[in-house]
Amino acid sequence: MADPDVSPNLGLLAFLVARDMETRVMEGLASAGYDDITLAQSRAFQRVGPDGTRVTDLAEQARITKQTAVFLVNQLERAGYVERVVDPTDARARLVRLAVRGRALVEVARRLEAEVEQRWADHLGARDTASLRRILTSLREITDPYA
Repeated sequence: MADPDVSPNLGLLAFLVARDMETRVMEGLASAGYDDITLAQSRAFQRVGPDGTRVTDLAEQARITKQTAVFLVNQLERAGYVERVVDPTDARARLVRLAVRGRALVEVARRLEAEVEQRWADHLGARDTASLRRILTSLREITDPYA
C-alpha cells in the first residue's frame, strides 16, 4: 500500500497524465468508429512517420521486438490503417506508411488530443499550462532519444 505521506515521483506523475491522454483518446476513437485498433497497435501506429518508417525503426522506437512490430503492423495493414511500400532509398526495403484510413484516424486523434489538453488547461489555467508545456519540452531534451 502506498504511503500517503510520500509524494509520487515525477515519473509516476508523468505516467498518470500520459495514461489519461491515452485512455481518453482511445475511448474517443472507439466512439468515432475506430474500435478495431488496440492500445498495443496504437503505440506502433503512432511511430509511423509522415514519409513512412521501417519496421525495425518502429520496433526500436516502441521498445518492442521486431517480431512484435511485424505482428502489429500486419494487423494494422489488414485493418486498413497502414500500407507497406518500397523504400525509395533502398528498393530491397519496405516502409510502413499511413493508409487513407490511418490518416483519417490521425485527424480524429489530433482533435481528441486537443480536447484533452483543453480540459487540462481549464483545470490548470493558462499560466500553469504554458509552464507545464515549457518544462516538459525542456525535459524532452534529455529524455527523448527520437526528438
